[in-house]
Amino acid sequence: MKRFTAILWGLMALFHITTPALAQERKVMNRPFIDQRRLHWGFLFGLQMQDLELRNNGYVDPATGEQWYADVDNYNPGFTVGVLGEMRLTDHLAVRLVPTMHFGQRHIVFHEQVSGRDTTQNLRSTYIQMPVELKITAPRYNNFRPYLVTGLAPGIDLTSHKREALRTKPFDCFFEIGAGCEVYFGFFKLIPELKFSFGLLDVLQKKRGDLLDESLVKYTNALDKGRSKMITLTLYFE
Repeated sequence: MKRFTAILWGLMALFHITTPALAQERKVMNRPFIDQRRLHWGFLFGLQMQDLELRNNGYVDPATGEQWYADVDNYNPGFTVGVLGEMRLTDHLAVRLVPTMHFGQRHIVFHEQVSGRDTTQNLRSTYIQMPVELKITAPRYNNFRPYLVTGLAPGIDLTSHKREALRTKPFDCFFEIGAGCEVYFGFFKLIPELKFSFGLLDVLQKKRGDLLDESLVKYTNALDKGRSKMITLTLYFE
């Protein structure tokens, strides 16, 4: 909770600092009436890094005496594509619907506490998400307009991970918060955005009837829960 609060205050500070900085000199405005439209459409692509926050429980395998500890040891960038639909509510509020696909993976290392042995797993994911977001914008200055965005993003992971050491449930829902800046050009609007996503559900699959090798169940038994996280850097074109 403290980490989330620090991120929120940091984004708010960036939002308030950027606005007056952009207002120092007035320039000719590109596409001055585009924000008066009721509906906006666009597409997006970006990079993201996925994480899985695992809670270890200290489980000891009664057959072997092994005690395994699991964690995500490094982060691999993934790819994001999608489309954008935005409805203007007021001059400073809008609702966005952003159907998105995330292609990524999380590299998990399992460490045996007694012998020091390690084993690893690449937990790949293909998320289809349907984020519903509230966008809060500052007044436009010249050809820049910063904003904050927050919302919920339910999604389904199409990758099953059957018969692997760990398996995740297909459905998850993320709480999202981020910041961006609309940059107005002569024929389009470019919108870079940085967003943080926090999984609200335990996605660790505890019932492992899919395993053919019963010795792999020790990795699942060593964990109580797992929650997904994601950082996404996106470019919107509108």
